[in-house]
Amino acid sequence: MPVPPHDHHASPRSESGSAPLAQDPDERFDIVTAEGVPTGRTKRRADVHRDGDWHRSIHVWLYGVDGTEPFMLFQRRGLDKDTWPGVLDATAAGHLAAGETVTDAFREIEEELGFAPDYALLQRVGTRVCANEQTPGIIDRELQEVFLLRDDRPLGEYRPNPVEVDALVRVPLAGTLEFLAGDASRVDGLLLHAANRREESVTVTVESFVRTIIDRYYYRVAIAIAAVLRGDRHVAV
Repeated sequence: MPVPPHDHHASPRSESGSAPLAQDPDERFDIVTAEGVPTGRTKRRADVHRDGDWHRSIHVWLYGVDGTEPFMLFQRRGLDKDTWPGVLDATAAGHLAAGETVTDAFREIEEELGFAPDYALLQRVGTRVCANEQTPGIIDRELQEVFLLRDDRPLGEYRPNPVEVDALVRVPLAGTLEFLAGDASRVDGLLLHAANRREESVTVTVESFVRTIIDRYYYRVAIAIAAVLRGDRHVAV
């Protein structure tokens, strides 16, 4: 069942009011412990990232099959994001605002990718504990609820939101597994620009991604997608 829209998630405006922002620094998050236990406190997004408070988010990874070739989709993050602008990450992702549930946060799929899926088709594959201090001035500590969603549609049928997403990148799963395993230096794919919806070929390298050196997160997601497509019963990241 579709999640009703929340007015406070409309894209915030710049101080001049002329253009929407990629995120609202005043949006409030629930603060949790490293084990995910609510503390009963809320803080501004900017303060949470300044102070390194634990908070919650979702990651939704889309994958599919084109003919006989499995693929997975990455999002190239918007250039105005406060963390990791312009690099590849989960297909759709977002924080849980204060008072939200994980189901409420599925709104991010429609907000970022331009379509509302059947939420019953989302497959939860685990919680990622992520601590990142690689952006100067930001200490980002998240508990990320990770989901997989199969969607076989052509890349050009997506309507990514250019306020939040710079582009979508589709790569073949087999080649991506080899690349993420360290057995190849690159993988070639297809890119859809959010601003003008132009498609073009793209080459993905290590420098294209948010750095996940410690937990090899993207590799584990690709392995999980391959397991689902094989029909494995037990899948986790």
